[in-house]
Amino acid sequence: MHKIESIYQTELEQLKSAVKDGASFYHTFTFSSFSKNYPEIRTVVLRGVEIEPLRISFNADFRSPKIQELQYNNSCSALFYDQKRRVQLRLKCKAILNYNNDLATEVWRNTPLQSRKCYMGDYAPTMLLDEWNPNIPLEYLKTDPDKELSEQGYINFSNIQLEVIESEVLQLHHDGHIRFKVSNKGEYSYIAP
Repeated sequence: MHKIESIYQTELEQLKSAVKDGASFYHTFTFSSFSKNYPEIRTVVLRGVEIEPLRISFNADFRSPKIQELQYNNSCSALFYDQKRRVQLRLKCKAILNYNNDLATEVWRNTPLQSRKCYMGDYAPTMLLDEWNPNIPLEYLKTDPDKELSEQGYINFSNIQLEVIESEVLQLHHDGHIRFKVSNKGEYSYIAP
């Protein structure tokens, strides 16, 4: 019998360490939401992990389509894959949007200047352009704004928390995969790989 509780705890530790470890396979993940006609997926950067209850978070430009999608339907999914360890972690979630509130302000306060300039662009993400534009103020292409000037980006900044409803772990092994799910109530169940 596999110790799936131990396997799950390992994956939680991998998530926690990936917040600060840019080399971790879990540092970026695939996030999916619903548009009106199609599911949408994109890669985002893991910015926070809370264990009880399990929540993960990332930052986004409030003008981006994913915000509108989550306002319309806050059901979403997150997918992590560690190709070295051959582990897939899938999370079914409900999104909480933090915009211009205490939590968003706290996260913004801890956001580095090099990241803040990404929220200072004139254009909403995915907006059609006539020509290439980096969508940051051109004077900051090779440098970062000072803290005071970077505050201009706060109007476009949001933090998205994902409340995990169900986790699913798949460990790939040549002699038999291990797959199980964990509810947000801590109930473990094996599922067929």
